[in-house]
Amino acid sequence: MTDASALPGQPRGGVLSGPATERAVNVLAPNASAMTLDGTNTWIVAEPDSDLAVVIDPGPLDDDHLRNVVDTAEKAGRRIALTLLTHGHPDHAEGAARFAELTATRVRALDPALRLGDEGLAAGDVIAVGGLELRVVPTPGHTADSLSFHLPADRAVLTGDTILGRGTTVVAHPDGRLGDYLDSLRRLRSLTVDDGVHTVLPGHGPVLEDAQGAVEFYLAHRAHRLAQVETAVEDGHRSPAEVVAHVYADVDRSLWPAAELSVRAQLDYLSDHGLI
Repeated sequence: MTDASALPGQPRGGVLSGPATERAVNVLAPNASAMTLDGTNTWIVAEPDSDLAVVIDPGPLDDDHLRNVVDTAEKAGRRIALTLLTHGHPDHAEGAARFAELTATRVRALDPALRLGDEGLAAGDVIAVGGLELRVVPTPGHTADSLSFHLPADRAVLTGDTILGRGTTVVAHPDGRLGDYLDSLRRLRSLTVDDGVHTVLPGHGPVLEDAQGAVEFYLAHRAHRLAQVETAVEDGHRSPAEVVAHVYADVDRSLWPAAELSVRAQLDYLSDHGLI
């Protein structure tokens, strides 16, 4: 067994639901799977003395979960004033329209198709609710519409599926692109170096206490996988399925379809850069 302190990003042990930082509380959705880990993390974020809160990623269309999020905020004396989405995958966004009904909130997202209301989200936007400040950080790659939210007061960043609390994420080809994803990881690394971010509040899995360590691990992992894919192609494994069977032979086969999406993104990246 590996000591938790040695794992990339130093994942926090213990209960996943509940307070994570001074301003962020997680309500774990009951949709655990091989792809969603323990389930989707629905984040309630608010200033400690405010009666207004922001919810990030309501999660799946599960009425019990959505009502639990509302109840959790109300028990803390808060009204949910705004809903934000990190990206449009159903495990994060499917429940957003129903959640908006329950809370009478707008839904802001990068993708216009996911919005409820006139306002979207864009790089550099600062969201201010009840004294809370969230800064929008574009982090495409997992999907084209992926965003992260920088929470300066807690020196934290909410990463959706760009960085997970355990394992690594998929580059969901063709919507997701590896070059974009690498740029996004470097952008997150700059938050850790230049802005003092030390905590990752992910879309799945435990909180990470070493944001820079997590980002560096992800960058190294991607470089390693890319080299493996390049070598596999040089060895005659031409189709994405062949590459997956060769490179991901030690990975549970239930994850191979997701791995194939990442491999397709890697093959596009290598081709675009003239490496295969």
